[in-house]
Amino acid sequence: MIGLKQLLVLLAVLMPGTASAAGNLALASTVFVEKAISDRDGRVRMVLSEPKTVVPGDRLVFILNYRNTSAATASHFVVTNPLPEAVSYQGTPDQRALVSIDGGRVWGNLAALKVVERDGTVRGARPEDVTHIRWTLNQPVPAGAKGTLSFRGVVR
Repeated sequence: MIGLKQLLVLLAVLMPGTASAAGNLALASTVFVEKAISDRDGRVRMVLSEPKTVVPGDRLVFILNYRNTSAATASHFVVTNPLPEAVSYQGTPDQRALVSIDGGRVWGNLAALKVVERDGTVRGARPEDVTHIRWTLNQPVPAGAKGTLSFRGVVR
């Protein structure tokens, strides 16, 4: 079980690692625990709540909100988000996202990345190998415009 103090450390690590763009783009990162809740009729729905305590197996949803705070349009907005070792990557709905399995040196789609094991064998990368996620927004971000990026993870 991870307590509040450990969660705060985890949240600090989850903040966007690198953001660069032409102009002033502000980033804010939040994390939620996703849980299945049954109502009185037995119907199950997924709810997001603020994490108070997380345990291995808990599903997390990370949301990164961005906003152009300048008076000018920004372009080539890049966000790189490192994953802490306590979280296993579970995907993103955004097709622009690339992942790294080597600390941010090489980027690609997960299915295209390979891991060299200690014995020299090569295997396809798996979600638990992901160390970073990166989005590149090539579309201009007008002054005052905002948007959201997200990904999912599981507490190891």
